[in-house]
Amino acid sequence: MPHRRSLVGGGLCMLVFVACWPLLAWLAGQLIPAIGAGDLPRVVQVIALALTVFMVQKLAQFGQDTLLAEPALLVSQDLRRQLFARLQRLDFAALEKLSAGDLTYRLTEDADRVGEVLYKTIQDTTPSALQLVVVFGYMCWLDWPLSLATLVLAPVVAVLVSVFGARVMRAAERSQQQVSELAGLLGEAITGLPLVRAFAAEPWLQQRFETEIELHRKARYRTQRLLALQYPVVGFLEAAGILAVLLIGAARIQAGGLNAQGFSSYVTALLMLIDPISHLTTNFNEFQQGQASLRRLRQIEQEAIEQPDRPDAQPLLQVKGALELRGVSFGYDPAKPVLRALDLLVQPGEVVALVGPSGAGKSTLFSLLLRFNTAQQGQVLLDGQDLAGLRAHELRRAVALVPQQSSVFSGTVAEAIAFGRPATDAQIREAAQLANAAGFIEALPQGYASRIEERGANFSGGQLQRLAIARAVLGNPAVLLLDEATSALDAESEAAVQEGLDRAMAGRTVLVIAHRLATVQTAQRIVVLEAGRIVEQGSHAALMASGGRYRELCERQLIELGPGA
Repeated sequence: MPHRRSLVGGGLCMLVFVACWPLLAWLAGQLIPAIGAGDLPRVVQVIALALTVFMVQKLAQFGQDTLLAEPALLVSQDLRRQLFARLQRLDFAALEKLSAGDLTYRLTEDADRVGEVLYKTIQDTTPSALQLVVVFGYMCWLDWPLSLATLVLAPVVAVLVSVFGARVMRAAERSQQQVSELAGLLGEAITGLPLVRAFAAEPWLQQRFETEIELHRKARYRTQRLLALQYPVVGFLEAAGILAVLLIGAARIQAGGLNAQGFSSYVTALLMLIDPISHLTTNFNEFQQGQASLRRLRQIEQEAIEQPDRPDAQPLLQVKGALELRGVSFGYDPAKPVLRALDLLVQPGEVVALVGPSGAGKSTLFSLLLRFNTAQQGQVLLDGQDLAGLRAHELRRAVALVPQQSSVFSGTVAEAIAFGRPATDAQIREAAQLANAAGFIEALPQGYASRIEERGANFSGGQLQRLAIARAVLGNPAVLLLDEATSALDAESEAAVQEGLDRAMAGRTVLVIAHRLATVQTAQRIVVLEAGRIVEQGSHAALMASGGRYRELCERQLIELGPGA
């Protein structure tokens, strides 16, 4: 509907384009006898009329193609836009099941294929179908018994095209799935090449790649072989049909039911059917492949999305940073809870470290605080307000995350810190200063305008982590979540990042996940999680003195027990 003007204009041009075909067939019927009779003035007159009709038809075709191309491309663009917006709202559990390479293929190649089918349906298939109807109607007007004989072959061709189309669609689905798997492997291979080289595993990776491309070749070959078989079969039937019409036409002329002039027009019209039939056959195959692509795109729409804000969602008031979990239980599989009736109170400005073995629920707790997931039982509160009843985007401005692996998008340094949020140069510089990043940024050739390459390849791990800290503190969040923020760094980089963290943490409520317990000894309180429950909490000294689970974890990591321990 938003493109109805272009569609109406293109549709009118299409009607003119199609209407010219029977007129040209009639002119051919006038021309051939005139040539046979040697009537030169009549030949010149008919040719002049034919050229005029051709000119009008081609102008109408240009208008049809240009006016109808834009709506088709815009619909394809809207489809890709809506799917990408949906992708950003997918539930994280659903997102983790999907391969990055597969998703990339769906949003590029599959979306392009659907767009091409839309364009061909509007710009080529529809006028071809109309041409078929109009020209065949003209043939019936010329001689309906002959047209009836011609029509006998049409169901045979239609059935063959349908059978081939169904097989092509199944083959196309297999081929596209194989391309997705190949794209996934390429994504893993490109990211993991240093690791592959470190383990001298190049032959293994090469063999995996060759297996995938061989499967891809076979899948594509099956599709191409079906298409290669279809064209000669349908083409043979078309040729046989034309020869049969010539035979029947000769009999009709002999019987006096049709004159030579009418038969010339009839044969010309019959030849005009070959091109639209060929186009419809080709486009039907592409339509089937487009259907396969569309189904793969629709699978994204069927995945669960993040729970939207409630209709009565409340705005977030001035945030002080008090966090509370009251009887919180949550499990990605409700039958297997990760957190079990958890109670925790964090005062504004307090620094609390979360420690415990893998699977204890530390990262899950962070996902609840950011409302990536919602507690199945109990409440998560920020300054007394239930997170489930708040607006998610306001909550995430007040609660910032510094992840373990700093993911920084390509662009300028300033853009990486702002990260899509409105911010002045002064605010960006202040955030960089807080994160202990201003020094190395200002030493860059173009300062804050310096470019970050894909995956931050031209920056060190410590620099990227400090940019991630600057990004987190830009909006002045009241709560800071640190997920192993220094675990992947060398000692020198860790010191620089830790200085940035110390500055960023000042005056904020901070929750720290750490497996390296040496990094959390200065926390005001350490909370030990195990199997989704709090088993201990207190300062480092108090927990070491109690001789419980925390001391056991420290001893395993050979942490200095301290005097009198």
